[in-house]
Amino acid sequence: MFYRSTRNSGVNVTSAQAIAQGISEDGGLFVPSEIPSISMDDIKKLGDMSYAERALFVFSKFLTDYTEAEIRYCVEGAYNTKNFDTENIAELAHLFDGTYMLELWHGPTCAFKDMALQILPYLLTTATKKINLDKKVVILVATSGDTGKAALEGFKDVEGTEILVFYPDNGVSAMQKKQMTTQEGNNVGVCAIKGNFDDAQNGVKAIFTNKEIGDKLAENGMMFSSANSINWGRLAPQIIYYVSSYAQLLKDGEINAGDKINIVVPTGNFGNILAGYYAKRMGVPVNKLICASNANNVLTDFIRTGVYDRNRQFYATISPSMDILISSNLERLLYHISGEDDAQIREWFGKLASEGKYEVTDAVKAVLKDEFYAGCCDDEKTKATIKEYYDKYSYTCDTHTAVAVSVYEEYVKETGDKTKTVIASTASPYKFSGSVLSALGKGTDADEFSLVEELGKASGIKIPESLASLKNKDVRFSEVIAKDEMKEFVFRSLGVK
Repeated sequence: MFYRSTRNSGVNVTSAQAIAQGISEDGGLFVPSEIPSISMDDIKKLGDMSYAERALFVFSKFLTDYTEAEIRYCVEGAYNTKNFDTENIAELAHLFDGTYMLELWHGPTCAFKDMALQILPYLLTTATKKINLDKKVVILVATSGDTGKAALEGFKDVEGTEILVFYPDNGVSAMQKKQMTTQEGNNVGVCAIKGNFDDAQNGVKAIFTNKEIGDKLAENGMMFSSANSINWGRLAPQIIYYVSSYAQLLKDGEINAGDKINIVVPTGNFGNILAGYYAKRMGVPVNKLICASNANNVLTDFIRTGVYDRNRQFYATISPSMDILISSNLERLLYHISGEDDAQIREWFGKLASEGKYEVTDAVKAVLKDEFYAGCCDDEKTKATIKEYYDKYSYTCDTHTAVAVSVYEEYVKETGDKTKTVIASTASPYKFSGSVLSALGKGTDADEFSLVEELGKASGIKIPESLASLKNKDVRFSEVIAKDEMKEFVFRSLGVK
């Protein structure tokens, strides 16, 4: 299997090259040249396997230049009880009749990003050896909260790598900031920027695609790569938990072979729900992909109208990881459903860069309507949903999962669809203790760690040791810069003159 650029279908690289490089030189994203298929017999067999074995099966379909031994080394190193607090890795909680919470936050940083960022360092370092790369790999990350910490934790002290993370100074929760600014490791750097996530993401992409900067790094024996979901090595692992969920539901007798399920995903950058789309294209029986947005509802409007318009008010919400107006992974979806028309992609995303807006064709609009449902909710509705599910089911959602639950309720009310449904629960409620407690009417003005203890009493959920231990850690990174100073920060951190 080879990988093409969404902006130049003539690009043809191996998965190892795509993962090591992160993004195509033309600014496009790497996508598989074909989407492999899996049969229902395959899915049935997966039901009797561990999560690592399921991952081995799926990766073998996409990473065909990796040997089975190489993939096994990666999956066994990542998906184990040393890194995750449950043997199932991706836990399925039966919420109520026909509705399941896919808990993706049992990893070391308590967010779904761990599902990919525990394995990406293995995939990346294996890739660099396969393509005989003799450069140090510099991982650049823009984060709206969870990716940054998960990437830092995954890459800390990994030989042959450096990792630099940028986050919006006032756009992450207190716990997310504490996680990043206290990060251990000799090869890590963290910096806040004055701006929002889109500013950080645009800055990182600009650095990636600047030939002068790339040449300067090369002179110093370095090259860039990415841990954001623009990197195929970040996105591919997310396909696995949707395949795994269907296999588990089938094994547990919750569904019959061939029954369709709905998948609900709270999303800002469109990577997590895109992984669900790939799982469907592979053969997982999916009825509807339900895209849930917060008040930054650019994706909701796009899926409903076919017009993508980032020229709108930006809201800082209680679900900060979704506070995004430029959804990078949408480019991959549009490449596939436009018939791999790279010229059309260049036109649309050129307009997005210059005008902040584009409109897709009627044919693409029809596919969007058929495959997806989109909805959104504001902070008030998010809090009401947290309270409702706490009171009704004794289940404590974080602020992002609650957005998904709220939109799912809206979908059922609008359509009457009773298809069994998996809701992606993307973060532990402890990462947003203040907002969750406020929703429950129990919050105080205490410090973040007192709030964690209070939420522990209210929820009955064990406090993750990785969060509790932050209380006494010293802050290592406190620098805040303007968004146009990112290049200088990168060079200074790497000792490049």
